[in-house]
Amino acid sequence: MPPKDIKDFNLLELEQELVGISVDKFRAKQIFSWIYQKGVFDFDQMSNLPAELRLKMKEKFYIVGFKLVKKSISADQTQKLLLGLSDGNLIESVIIPADDRVTGCVSAQAGCKYACGHCASGVLGFKRDLSCGEILEQVLLIKCNSEGNKLTHIVFMGTGEPLDNYDNVLKAIRVINSKEALNIGQRRITISTCGLIPRIRQLAKEGLQIELSVSLHAADDVTRSRIMPVNKKYPLKELISALREYIKITNRQVTFEYTMIKGLNSDTQSAKNLVTLLKGMECKVNLIPCNPIKELGLEPPGKVDILLFRDVLIKADVNVTLRASRGQDIEAACGQLRLRYENE
Repeated sequence: MPPKDIKDFNLLELEQELVGISVDKFRAKQIFSWIYQKGVFDFDQMSNLPAELRLKMKEKFYIVGFKLVKKSISADQTQKLLLGLSDGNLIESVIIPADDRVTGCVSAQAGCKYACGHCASGVLGFKRDLSCGEILEQVLLIKCNSEGNKLTHIVFMGTGEPLDNYDNVLKAIRVINSKEALNIGQRRITISTCGLIPRIRQLAKEGLQIELSVSLHAADDVTRSRIMPVNKKYPLKELISALREYIKITNRQVTFEYTMIKGLNSDTQSAKNLVTLLKGMECKVNLIPCNPIKELGLEPPGKVDILLFRDVLIKADVNVTLRASRGQDIEAACGQLRLRYENE
């Protein structure tokens, strides 16, 4: 039997796996500490494990399965990791340092099936879900590639739709949050979704205090369906209703990501439509001038249009931020580096 990815197991499952091969279950906590807290990816370096156990662990499990294909570093110190999976698929992870925090942007799938019009991830189609272990391997590689091994926040905003890979993403989040592993607080973990209503309703009942971010990008169905085909299945009225329910159950606000695209969704009428749509919701809006993506023919609006749009929201007492662009010089927008590499 080939070795298993040890990161596919939470602590309780790893204890059970070890007992199944006649190993004391307390060793699971030691191994978790080596991998997740000390960043050691070689069983031979786990000095408090007996030599016989280290040999057995190498026979039964592996820790690292990725190949680092390319590492790009932006002038603003954003890093992008292009990672090769064992089956030849490619994913991307991004390291975003800012003041007292380091955010890791993680992929949930190889490719994406939702083909959002502002994102390059879906241009080459959907390949497959990532396993829990593959998600966690990204987090570990982000941590060991960041300055001082610092990692404070996780956002599921890389390649793929996190809620479409629900079970593996939620399992990985619980390991990330676990005090025996990375011990990153739930409120420092964000799931971004294109708006899968059944999964949003399911997530509301998980008892988690994570952040939920929703890709909105338009306040009317015609425009949103043009940018995001998923809107045809889950239209705005139903999505907003599900999110109001989510807010009520979790007592957590929702963040709306609004990518501003020149000539499409960035005029003042669009801003007024957004105010109407979100009236009375406990939410905030992130305005994001789109990253230029040649394959999709996208351009950001001008600075004046961006500020006018923002001012409409401010005057209506909508909690709004204007996100600064990071890593454009290394194509840090979702899917850009993978797309370029696969097309070479």
